[in-house]
Amino acid sequence: MQPGTPPQVIPFLRTAAAYAWRLLVVGALVYSLFALLGRFHEIGVAVFLGLVITALLRPVADVVARGLPRPLAVTLTLLGSIALVLGVLALVGEAVEGERTTLVREFRDGIDRIEDWLERPPFHVNPEALSDVQSRIGQFLSSHRSTLVSEAVSGAHRLVAVLTTLALALFCSVFFIHSGDRQWVWLREQLPGTVRERMDVGGRAAWRTFTGYTHGIVLVAAVNAILVGLALWLLGVPLAVPLALLEFVAAFVPLIGSPIALAVAAVVALASQGPWVAAIVVGLIVIIGQIEGHLLHPLVMSWAVRLHPLVVAISVIAGAIAAGVVGAVVAVPLVSVIWSVRTALRDGGGGKDEGAGGATGEGTDGEGGGATGPATAG
Repeated sequence: MQPGTPPQVIPFLRTAAAYAWRLLVVGALVYSLFALLGRFHEIGVAVFLGLVITALLRPVADVVARGLPRPLAVTLTLLGSIALVLGVLALVGEAVEGERTTLVREFRDGIDRIEDWLERPPFHVNPEALSDVQSRIGQFLSSHRSTLVSEAVSGAHRLVAVLTTLALALFCSVFFIHSGDRQWVWLREQLPGTVRERMDVGGRAAWRTFTGYTHGIVLVAAVNAILVGLALWLLGVPLAVPLALLEFVAAFVPLIGSPIALAVAAVVALASQGPWVAAIVVGLIVIIGQIEGHLLHPLVMSWAVRLHPLVVAISVIAGAIAAGVVGAVVAVPLVSVIWSVRTALRDGGGGKDEGAGGATGEGTDGEGGGATGPATAG
């Protein structure tokens, strides 16, 4: 080798180095993006909730707008939805208030039954040990009273943050529902002409998948809540309506949300109705899981989202690690949208609706008025 001649590098090492520095750049960008979202996570959550509201209410507003001016149709749709949500919450509050006295008595009796059950075979728990546990809990609450008060005050601050986020989400949804198509067109026109078409293809695929997932998960959650509510009512478990509402909310976290909600119902059943009814409620965890995994998701969600259960599980766990409950809720739709965009761009977009990662068909032009797809979302 002549002096000054650069050393020869094998092709594999040259290719690996080229990929390595590109991966480092992509990793740095992804880390910066997540750091930015973490710093302003309230805004990100508000925009996400605004898109969810838009996906649910935009079709309703479009129907109402056929007979009324668009602003009035949007206003009536949002006010009617808010009234419906408040009515459900009032029904839950009334159910809790009506059963409060009975529930306190049943819980007290239920705890006594549980203690008696643990003292008998096969557990043979020492009654003094149970009394010692109760006294220790009382001592802990007494010694940490100031900490509990400070946590309650901190919880009040969090409540203000939650209400602010909800208000911003509602504000965003007003404009997304009313003129999301014009916002999407404006955003697309700000990009260079060479990427506008690909941006439009990817955006349409993303919005089809997001709306499909939103409609599907709401339907799955509603069916789960109805099944759980009916089962708890037939078993005589108190607070059947609030527990059904808890199941509805928990179902938005795939795979793990429903079992957690039913575990809470099992605790209520154990304290109020005894171990046999609690065992039946535990059996519901298996039954509801089978219905959700083998019937509802294949029938309702497969046309919108096609992800392997392993991918769903990893996405939920990763989202929970990264951002807690919010991350667990957002993870699956985010992964679904990314995959649909990737598939649509790979297949060349345009007329291939089936390339949107399973977001097949539900309209291209004219779905949300004007520019379609994310046109409805801004």
